[in-house]
Amino acid sequence: MNFFDDIAVGDREVLGHHTFTEPEMLAFARAYDPQPFHVDPEAARRSHFGALVASGWHTAATWMKYFVAYNVRTAEAQRARGEKAPTVGPSSGFTNLRWLKPVYAGDTITYATEAREKTTSRSRPEWGILRAYNSGTNQHGDLVIDFESVVLLQRRG
Repeated sequence: MNFFDDIAVGDREVLGHHTFTEPEMLAFARAYDPQPFHVDPEAARRSHFGALVASGWHTAATWMKYFVAYNVRTAEAQRARGEKAPTVGPSSGFTNLRWLKPVYAGDTITYATEAREKTTSRSRPEWGILRAYNSGTNQHGDLVIDFESVVLLQRRG
């Protein structure tokens, strides 16, 4: 991630692409979301989904995996150029999380984040508050997940 001061409202970054596999979907669902349409292919076929679908929590957790990996890659590239990498602070959470379409085995989801609002922290002016719109879109261009987030981000000093 860039320093707070270097991000413009509207900046959009593609975090990465992930293809969901049936074994991965089953393993996640068995551990964290054992609903029949996530853990039993036959029950899933009989459900309104018509086939096994990934847990929504799986799609959200995968977004987070790609968000962290993007931040690590960006920081490594900044340091390789001899630049300082910003500190990314904690997040106060997500809002408006929506699972809009099911994710099936074989679907490839493209995860992205877009800066929507910036505010300098009043109590800690060395930090900025970044509000972002985050999304996952399948290979057909269908939005499958979206949500808003807030994160503290270091300002240039």
